Amino acid sequence: MIRGFVFGAALLLTDNAHAHDFWIEPSTFTPRPGAMIAVHLKVGEKFIGDPVPRQSGSIDRFFVRQNGGDTAIGGANNLDPAGLFRSSGEPAVIGYSSNGSSTELPAARFEDYLHQSGLTAIIEERRRRGESTRPGRERFFRYAKALLTGTAKSGTATQALGFAYEIVPGDDPTASIGPLRGRVLHNGKPLAGALVEALWRDDPSIQLATHSGPQGGFDFALPRPGVWLIKSVHMVRAGFFASHDWDSLWASLTFETPKP
Repeated sequence: MIRGFVFGAALLLTDNAHAHDFWIEPSTFTPRPGAMIAVHLKVGEKFIGDPVPRQSGSIDRFFVRQNGGDTAIGGANNLDPAGLFRSSGEPAVIGYSSNGSSTELPAARFEDYLHQSGLTAIIEERRRRGESTRPGRERFFRYAKALLTGTAKSGTATQALGFAYEIVPGDDPTASIGPLRGRVLHNGKPLAGALVEALWRDDPSIQLATHSGPQGGFDFALPRPGVWLIKSVHMVRAGFFASHDWDSLWASLTFETPKP
């Protein structure tokens, strides 16, 4: 049964998995001091996903930032949860970045995926290059974060982790219910025009969308307390000597806002 589960999960990470969201779901977003936190990785759509077992070869960085330092999150390969760590009770950020994975899609499916991800500029660039009928050859990278609340408010949630693509809140959304303001960063610099979406776990039909402004900023008036997923995708042309045409960067942020 375990072998079958791992094989099924491996299938999720190939072929169409790049076109699905990827996020972190800890066993709790509000841990008590000393609690052991199980870190689940999920892949799916509309905040409904399947578990992704730990695969060390796919991991670039997997860590928790708490008490002013970063600690690697350990775990056993081929198992869900992908990692475990002990909470200090202070606000914390779980970070995960992946190594690149290559995939190829037929032209029509690739264009549909670009439309769904708000990557219309890539559609236009493919048209200008005469590539509209060519398969989409892509290498995709995952950058996921989750915020854990603590016993006191902290600036940890608003710190960038240094990922190539990242969603950074302007204030800690786990501390109080209210508008969510943040920035989208590409290689540490604000990215304008990126599609940013917000999904509520309790009702996947609630989905908000906006585009980042000139300084990479965005804001949402989150209508409900609870667990939220904020996501965005960015795509750039691959290097001249690459075996693929595009690098896609997938950023996600999960957290729980408190009840008023």
